[in-house]
Amino acid sequence: MKILITGAAGFIGFHLCKKLIEQNHEVVGLDNINDYYEIELKYARLKELGVFKEEAEQYNNLVKSKSLKELSFVRMNLEDREHLPMLFKQEKFDVVCNLAAQAGVRYSLENPNAYVDSNIVGFLNLLECCRNYKIKHLLYASSSSVYGKNEKTPFSVTDSVDHPISLYAATKKSNELMAYTYSHLFNIPTTGLRFFTVYGPWGRPDMALFLFTKAISQGEPIKVFNHGKMSRDFTYIDDIINGIEIVFKNPPNTIKNNQNTTPYRLCNIGNGRPESLGDFIKAIESSLGREAEKEYLPMQPGDVPRTWADVSELEQMGYKSSVRIEEGIQKFVEWYKAYYKTENK
Repeated sequence: MKILITGAAGFIGFHLCKKLIEQNHEVVGLDNINDYYEIELKYARLKELGVFKEEAEQYNNLVKSKSLKELSFVRMNLEDREHLPMLFKQEKFDVVCNLAAQAGVRYSLENPNAYVDSNIVGFLNLLECCRNYKIKHLLYASSSSVYGKNEKTPFSVTDSVDHPISLYAATKKSNELMAYTYSHLFNIPTTGLRFFTVYGPWGRPDMALFLFTKAISQGEPIKVFNHGKMSRDFTYIDDIINGIEIVFKNPPNTIKNNQNTTPYRLCNIGNGRPESLGDFIKAIESSLGREAEKEYLPMQPGDVPRTWADVSELEQMGYKSSVRIEEGIQKFVEWYKAYYKTENK
């Protein structure tokens, strides 16, 4: 099967490329390699995939991996209405997994235009390509942030998500609405993936695990928001990839109970249990062998006190979260130490 993975230089996209190549799929990775966080980490991920910076940094240039014969990569913006359709026409994809987006809840307060350009205009362009080139299944990254201040737990895909509290969340909710419309009008099977606080090796530097590990390692204080009264459904990257694989193999049906139906689905992919921020920090301290100096602060705008995924629908398809935070954080810290020791040489 030939698969387009957008956001291939990103955290989840990088891991998904590796997994699908291991399963002998033909993969084309796409990323615009923006500078939201350090681009050298993105190029380092691509290097792990056999794609080197000298070629990867050129826009609209499809290059072959030097080590993975089934992988190609192209640097491209999703909102490019000329080159994205050309890529679809040329490569004849079977499935698309859209993990490209302008990420970050807090950054959306500072640079809203970047979110509209990438997450809405870019997503519409992708939907049009899926429509015109007969894609068999579109999977796309949504987010647990769409649940906003939902107080009912665990969060279910049947819950109302009509009151997002950040522009980032609003763009993800918009993606779900746009996907439903295209599924309904053009019979394109689509699945929205609501990810819950993903962490692990090669993770994003703007996320709490990365920030805390760096600060504690350097003897600097960490910022603990809402005075530590927070919990998250922390989900290790291997569990996320396992969840995507399961959904990938089970596209939504166009026929249900002998009646035509819209081939559209939403799935939570999480650990299925919340962990307190305090326990999360203790696991980092244990892995580093150092205690953190903590600076307690109020809740930040756009943030929420708790997330908790109802993963029962995914479990019915065979999903099981298997990595606890102590194990996952230890793996991240080991990677962090190895990566930055190499980078600092």
